[in-house]
Amino acid sequence: MKEKKKNVREAALELLEAIDKNQAYSNLLLNKTIEKNQISRMDVGLLTELIYGTLQRKMTLDYYLAPFLKNSKKLEGWVLNLLRLTVYQMVYLDRVPDRAAIFEAVEIAKKRGHKGISGMVNGVLRSIQRNGLPSLDEIADPIERLSVATSHPEWLVKRWVEQLGFEKTQEMCEVNLTPPTQTARVNSTKISRDDCMTLLAEEGFQVEKSSILPEAIKALRGNLATSNAFKEGLLTIQDESSMLVAHALDIHTDEKVLDACAAPGGKSTHIAEKLNNTGSVISLDLHEHKVKLIAETALRLGLNNIKTKALDSRKVQQQFTKDSFDKILLDAPCSGLGVMRRKPDMKFTKKAEDLNRLQTIQLDLLDSVAPLLKNGGILVYSTCTIDKEENTAVVEKFLNKHPEFVGDLSVKERMPEGVQPLVEDFSLQVLPQDFGSDGFYIACLRKKV
Repeated sequence: MKEKKKNVREAALELLEAIDKNQAYSNLLLNKTIEKNQISRMDVGLLTELIYGTLQRKMTLDYYLAPFLKNSKKLEGWVLNLLRLTVYQMVYLDRVPDRAAIFEAVEIAKKRGHKGISGMVNGVLRSIQRNGLPSLDEIADPIERLSVATSHPEWLVKRWVEQLGFEKTQEMCEVNLTPPTQTARVNSTKISRDDCMTLLAEEGFQVEKSSILPEAIKALRGNLATSNAFKEGLLTIQDESSMLVAHALDIHTDEKVLDACAAPGGKSTHIAEKLNNTGSVISLDLHEHKVKLIAETALRLGLNNIKTKALDSRKVQQQFTKDSFDKILLDAPCSGLGVMRRKPDMKFTKKAEDLNRLQTIQLDLLDSVAPLLKNGGILVYSTCTIDKEENTAVVEKFLNKHPEFVGDLSVKERMPEGVQPLVEDFSLQVLPQDFGSDGFYIACLRKKV
């Protein structure tokens, strides 16, 4: 018997369960769920909002539910997720009437559970509707209150307050609750930004120029990955902050560049475009299937100066000779704490010890690639995190161990004007609130001549 297709809220509940059980990322599962249940284009927006919203605000929703649940620990996981999903609609979605959200929840509970469960779900939701939500002002400690209000684990909020101060942390936590804007990089080897925007407008997309980068555009309506311009290799989906890396590298024609942790290939292809299809980019990644993605992207963009190889970059010295690259990019494996808007479930799976473990890997990678750089060459270290343990602390340790490297103070001149105020000495930390991009760190180091 063919499995019956689920409606939007049933599909959302199934997805929340799968994320809980498999620790799989929401962005990967969402597309599968849309295809499997043949969700209509009109409903895709609602499904996406329900999933991301419920995940983004999970701690806040649990705080709101707590006074109305006798023993949440005894509740089956799907029942708790159903309550979260429904309270999210009641609190944050104006266009969904409470009665409709409650009715749907009770119907799902009847279908999936017994009469007692549907009665409990109905009772809890009606009580919330009648009595209202508990106030966040009842939480006395400011860090705990910010943690619950913005649904970020308390250890993380405390850590960020120590590193960035309360005000910046609050701004960042609040921005993390907003949906990210899709941005794309125009392939300058094929088309100008203005011409690309004209083609996209003709296709029905609404786009605008990035105020930060000359090669970037922002999507105001429509998914640019579905455009003909994308298929024809005229653009690449990439966040603005990660585009800054190629600017930091100071790329010149015919140079040989190593991208040591290259998947999925956004930065490699940007470097290749800046080389204007001259020179060469050696793109390495640990996994064969990810290396294949880089090669496919290069082919789509018409870039023939990228060579890919599956390799653990801690072993690069076995494959390449000393002083063989003009520029090296190490976009290191990291906690990804700067991309929480895209992966909201991430914040509940990370632990402080993960960051310490990552620092060891990051330093090992830097130690491995450093001898491959020519004297006078530039090494850029970057991460998509905002944690000092993985950023400035790593760079300080590396420079202490490698006196042949110095910070490259000229990086500020190479950065787009709008970003220059964020540069301190030879590095910059982009926070999500700075210009609406991902959180990102870049340090530019030069090998002494």
